[in-house]
Amino acid sequence: MEIPQVVLAPLAGGPSTPELAAAVANAGGLGFVAGGYLSGDELAARIRRTRALTEGLVGVNLFVLREGTVDGAAVARYADQLRREGYELGEPRFDDDALDEKIDVVLAADVDVISTTFGPPPVRLLERAHVPVWATISSPADADVDADVLVVQGVEAGGHRGAFDDGDASDLPLVALLAEVRARTDRPLVAAGGITDRAAAEAALAAGAGAVQAGTAFLLCPEAGTHPVHREAIARGGTTALTRAFTGRRARGIVNRFMRDHPDAPSAYPHVHHLTAPLRAAARTAGDAERVNLWAGTSFAQTREAPAAEIVESLRA
Repeated sequence: MEIPQVVLAPLAGGPSTPELAAAVANAGGLGFVAGGYLSGDELAARIRRTRALTEGLVGVNLFVLREGTVDGAAVARYADQLRREGYELGEPRFDDDALDEKIDVVLAADVDVISTTFGPPPVRLLERAHVPVWATISSPADADVDADVLVVQGVEAGGHRGAFDDGDASDLPLVALLAEVRARTDRPLVAAGGITDRAAAEAALAAGAGAVQAGTAFLLCPEAGTHPVHREAIARGGTTALTRAFTGRRARGIVNRFMRDHPDAPSAYPHVHHLTAPLRAAARTAGDAERVNLWAGTSFAQTREAPAAEIVESLRA
């Protein structure tokens, strides 16, 4: 499969819709359906809906989570702090996002690409997939992963870091990261992070990528499921930063009060994600942008409200 020059990032957690993925595919790009946070049945339904809307190229992204050592005491202290602040909380816990079930779904589905985030593609997926398998990386150390294509995520990217661990090692800007990864491998590279216009796309292609993956650029599209609170925050502007406050894993979002109030949230994903889920849901219902994650990349000020097909065309170098 020849990789289109423009790829829609998965955008799990709300913005991802069959309509958005199909619109990008119909415009000649590759539209990703985000599998994160969905049940297997929900994922299968979204793939079917996407396929009903397009004959173009469609991919599915899966979370690959490994249960590691978590500082339970630190999570408990964080929960106590949030309770003292008056928040309703969930139960912190690990789960693997129903990975095995979702692998079965994508192996049986009519898709053109399967990608992974947070970890290397499982052996079962690599052995049984009849389509290219991509892996998201955000450090040169992860470049040796077994995958057909590497999605190279610079520090500018919005949302969760795609690294295989949640360490605090220094992050590289996209162009510098592409150069280091290209020195390690001759596999195809898809560049991700801060790509919201043609100039950024051209810079990534010049640095060794064969295609660009954009997410923030599509958040205001009418086909996206971006929550109104999130849309309004993007329109207002501001700055972004990396935080663990909402999910326990480093992610880039528009800075708000909750991020400022909790700079030392523990590294514990998805434990903290489950812990804060009720308070984030309540904030969205109340229209409170200060208490909800507002994932966005560093160039989010360039995001504009336009159909997905128009965004695809604006990113073509």
